[in-house]
Amino acid sequence: MNVDVGFVTQLGMDPLEAVATAADRGYDYVEVMLDGAGARNSLAPRREDLRSALAERGIGCTVHLPFGSIDPGSPFDAVRSGAVAELEAHVDLAADLGATKATLHPTTDAWAPAHDDETVGDAIVESVRHLDAYAAGRGVEIVAENIPRGRFDTNRIGELLDRTDVSMCLDTGHARVDGRDDGGIAALIDERADRISHFHCNDVRGPDDEHLPIGAGFVDFERLFGALPDDWTGTLSAEVFTRDAAYLGHSRDRIEELLAAARSDRSDREGDE
Repeated sequence: MNVDVGFVTQLGMDPLEAVATAADRGYDYVEVMLDGAGARNSLAPRREDLRSALAERGIGCTVHLPFGSIDPGSPFDAVRSGAVAELEAHVDLAADLGATKATLHPTTDAWAPAHDDETVGDAIVESVRHLDAYAAGRGVEIVAENIPRGRFDTNRIGELLDRTDVSMCLDTGHARVDGRDDGGIAALIDERADRISHFHCNDVRGPDDEHLPIGAGFVDFERLFGALPDDWTGTLSAEVFTRDAAYLGHSRDRIEELLAAARSDRSDREGDE
């Protein structure tokens, strides 16, 4: 496997300081949250400083596109087109930063009793297709994330992958909320590894979306990484709810250890055959 490891910046985390943390803790890249202080209107005056910091420290970049108040699946045309236009502007910012990937929430806040499942799904698919092509033209890969209780959670994201060419970001904690145990997540990886380009790695102790440091919960990451094929190429972001550099460093170390263990287990199995 050819894997780069990064972490997602959290609200209240200065992007420039995040670059320094990534370099000091051995990360390959940072996934910059383009919301709050990282939203384009706030980050624009500092984009050259961020570009310079990334280049000087030899750190790569991906981004997490804004979500929540942005509704790319709205059944109302003007709302949906406005959301897509805002996401396009953030993709432009991502390209300016040299980002290789942009995580997208393929969701909607549409009032469920008023709008049928098919209509909502079609609207999301239309927006994802458009944004995927728009980003590709700027050298950025859109990765659609599984969102629990969303239209395309892990139990239904296969439909989105079948109807578009978009890559997938698999969030391990979100998958647990969907009711998948380690075996269920590993089965999804085995089935869709050719489309999974990016991971949000976070630990949980139960079915809640806790975003704990790697090793602080019960997710069997060695098993999940072991489900990836030998020739898999992609990115793994630690998405943990902390601004503490020590926890980020620990998560990076555990990811590397678990990747090595998964490779070793695979080698041992192949040697026994």
